[in-house]
Amino acid sequence: AFINYHHSLSDEEILGLAASLEQSSEHPLAEAIVNYSKERNCALRESTSFSLLEGAGIEGTVDRRSVLIGNERLLERQKINLPKSLRNLDSSDESGKTSLYVVIGSELAGSVSISDTLKENAPENVRRLKDLGLKVVMLTGDHPDTARAIARQAGIDHVIARVLPEEKQNRIIELQKEGMVAMVGDGINDAPALAQADVGIAMGSGTEIAMESGDIVLMSGNIEGVPTALSLSRAVMKNIRQNLFWAFGYNVVGIPIAAGLLYIFGGPTLSPMLAGAAMALSSVSVVTNALRLRLFNG
Repeated sequence: AFINYHHSLSDEEILGLAASLEQSSEHPLAEAIVNYSKERNCALRESTSFSLLEGAGIEGTVDRRSVLIGNERLLERQKINLPKSLRNLDSSDESGKTSLYVVIGSELAGSVSISDTLKENAPENVRRLKDLGLKVVMLTGDHPDTARAIARQAGIDHVIARVLPEEKQNRIIELQKEGMVAMVGDGINDAPALAQADVGIAMGSGTEIAMESGDIVLMSGNIEGVPTALSLSRAVMKNIRQNLFWAFGYNVVGIPIAAGLLYIFGGPTLSPMLAGAAMALSSVSVVTNALRLRLFNG
């Protein structure tokens, strides 16, 4: 939804200026604003002097006008007073809507209310993570009420909201005091946190810098790959321990026999050819056990 506060500009003019600036942004909400403006047949122009205001929004110049788009922090930085009727606009909707404010020049021109659409498989995959015995935490820069609304829909119990991009890494460090941390992210702002986490999982649909910072990249960009990757990792570690156990046990028994232990007690000796075949057989058993992972289905 869009609300116009400007005394002379039309809805289409304000949306056109906002979308023109958002075209240069990689934020998911930027794409939503651009698509919405196109649906309303707003004229889009080239923007210049684009810059990111970390934790607040973006700014730039469109058609010789200074345009800023962001959250309440942006208004605070620009010392723009938000009308009392709108002060809690971005925190009053329990459906998880986020409000972005459009400032043209030094005047509040309008606001865009956007509802984050939860992926259908998100609750199921959060449940799968919990079934693995993991604590699931949402780490976001969104307003606490918006974050909690989305978390409720997804089944996430722990929310850390209003986190500035530069603070995400510190939050990961704090969580690491409680145990091992796996971080899932897809944006530029997630890169330091992905690098800090014990395991960084980047989405293939995200930014290049995020993928470079991740230890694991889910090329499909599908969130169901997160619990699958963690389950597969556990299966691999279990398989490695099994192979080490059997290889160790095999050698503990086989080496004394090859050295003539049975001969001491009147038994036969093991020829070098048979000893070599037995050693090869042990390798085959280990490889065969490892190949069982190909049957893994998450």
